[in-house]
Amino acid sequence: MNSKPVLLVIAHGSRDPRHAATVHALVRRVRSLRPDVRVETGFLDFNVPSAQGVLESLAVQGVRDVVALPLLLTRAFHAKADIPAVLADAPPQLRVHQADVLGPSPLLLAALERRLYEAGLTPADKSSTGLVLASAGSTDPEAIAVIADIAREWRHTGWCAVRPAFASASLPRTEDAVRELRELGCSRVAVAPYVLAPGFLPDRIARGAADADVLADVLGPAPEVARVVLERYEAARMPLPSAVSA
Repeated sequence: MNSKPVLLVIAHGSRDPRHAATVHALVRRVRSLRPDVRVETGFLDFNVPSAQGVLESLAVQGVRDVVALPLLLTRAFHAKADIPAVLADAPPQLRVHQADVLGPSPLLLAALERRLYEAGLTPADKSSTGLVLASAGSTDPEAIAVIADIAREWRHTGWCAVRPAFASASLPRTEDAVRELRELGCSRVAVAPYVLAPGFLPDRIARGAADADVLADVLGPAPEVARVVLERYEAARMPLPSAVSA
């Protein structure tokens, strides 16, 4: 019997079918990297199976140790309230440990650059290209501060300028950041969506990027994202009793 804790990836869920398809593609990549780890997927809303349903199913199967990983880029409301509430209602025979959210991570910056290069940029374009780091947005000041910090860090890697933008809840919007970078004199402007999967807010980011020269794809199942998932899993499973003999 596999003594490693089950990895339960908990995604937000969306009415947009592209969201779940992208989550499942990412989970497949995670499984391919670690075939020795059982990886399950649950959703908070809109999609099935629900995270609660997966936890109940695991308990019935005799699983005892679970690492629940929020498939989120920042520690906002879902990571601080929604997911802990679901885990608090898990069957009592399960030992559940909540892993950290994915961001920030140098691997995610590498994934963002991967998407930009896939969209047509090259490393030689860095010094003349202004970037918009476009996230979904949040009312949580901690989450907003993290996005601003990532933008500052990314600026130091050689890009002309980097500006954060938000699709909801916070300002500036993507189109405003694109305009600001034009006014700064950057030769080209690129938008990098700091989101994991397609959906309503990523579509809003794309509309805001209409006047940009380059729009990268969402992070999706990038190999770097899968590696971050496994890093968070390993860090979270260490306190679990079964991890000692794993």
